[in-house]
Amino acid sequence: MLLRQAKPADAPISAYLIRLAIQDIAEALTDEQEEKAILDVLQYFFSHPNNRLSYENTLIIEIAGNVAGLIVTYLGSEAEQLDRPIVKRLREKNNNSEIMTEKEAEPGDFYIDTVSVNPQYWGKGVGTALIEAAELLGKSKGHRRMSLNVEVKNTRAHRLYSKLGYKSVNCRQINGHDYEYMVKHLS
Repeated sequence: MLLRQAKPADAPISAYLIRLAIQDIAEALTDEQEEKAILDVLQYFFSHPNNRLSYENTLIIEIAGNVAGLIVTYLGSEAEQLDRPIVKRLREKNNNSEIMTEKEAEPGDFYIDTVSVNPQYWGKGVGTALIEAAELLGKSKGHRRMSLNVEVKNTRAHRLYSKLGYKSVNCRQINGHDYEYMVKHLS
């Protein structure tokens, strides 16, 4: 496995993986319904800096030259700023200045926004390696707490996060779905 920083050229596969992980949240963030349009918008944001979905916030794992998975992280206190380009697009598209994104992360947390493993690499330790890499990145930046949201129905992911030391601290709704907010203190 090769861990590396994402680059704009990774946009097509990364958009697919992000869509796979966030499902209908991608529709809310893009305000698109057709799959091609959703992926086009995700690719656009991925390939540009200074937004939540940017390559700048993404680590990728390759296996035999293929992208096996990715993880998107950022500081919770930067979430509103990182969402500005997405919100701007949504407001312009809908001619509605009231549109906002939902709060997902607490300000002091180094937040795992998205973890996605290409299905052909499921069960090969890619998800664990991505989370451990994000934790090392968080520690190297001086952060003391990692967090993530996991959909209540996603028992497989919940099991993985629990095994890696994440504890549920509260519940929240994101895009009409129930999520557990899970936290791990970094030593």
